[in-house]
Amino acid sequence: MKTINKQHWNRQQQFDHFMGLKDPSFAITFKVDVTNAYAFSKSRSISFFGKYLHDCLRAVNSIENFRYRIKDDDVVEYDVINASPTILRADKTFGFSFVKYDDNLNAFLENLLKEKQRVQSTKNLYPPVNGDDCIHCSALPWIPFTGHKEPVSGLVESIPEVSFSKVEEVDGNCMMNVAVRVNHALIDGYHVGQFYEKFQYFLNE
Repeated sequence: MKTINKQHWNRQQQFDHFMGLKDPSFAITFKVDVTNAYAFSKSRSISFFGKYLHDCLRAVNSIENFRYRIKDDDVVEYDVINASPTILRADKTFGFSFVKYDDNLNAFLENLLKEKQRVQSTKNLYPPVNGDDCIHCSALPWIPFTGHKEPVSGLVESIPEVSFSKVEEVDGNCMMNVAVRVNHALIDGYHVGQFYEKFQYFLNE
């Protein structure tokens, strides 16, 4: 992790402008084609959610602005961003998790499985390990949503939030909507566009 020198930062004015607003966040929902990712998961009997979450993190980690976070009065850049997905329990409550990212898909799936087992064996809402070096994410596989709104704490929020919809078949392809909410002081539409393109690229592999 490194601290950004805001005095010599090329987006200092954008940062100051958006941080002066009551709500500096913006949100976008877009479709991705998960046909290849779904087929890959089924052919190898692995978690489809784990596969596309890994692809999502590969995209996030490849974009510098998605690794920025606000800590007190500073802007920091993390080296690696992990995942903090909500995990459903048998009684239909959920717990927050913290899944360590790994470039290797199998290692990441093992980390995800361990967190899933931990959440499902406890009633705790929060994970024992947590931090800003993550994205907050959730899957809503029951709803093909076209818009999405996350709760707002009223505090300074700089962790990107990503939600994944129900998969629907469209013209023979498996399509999924993805909602992204980010802090505009750190991330612009251009960077969300980069995320969309990279996410789709990794899903297609």
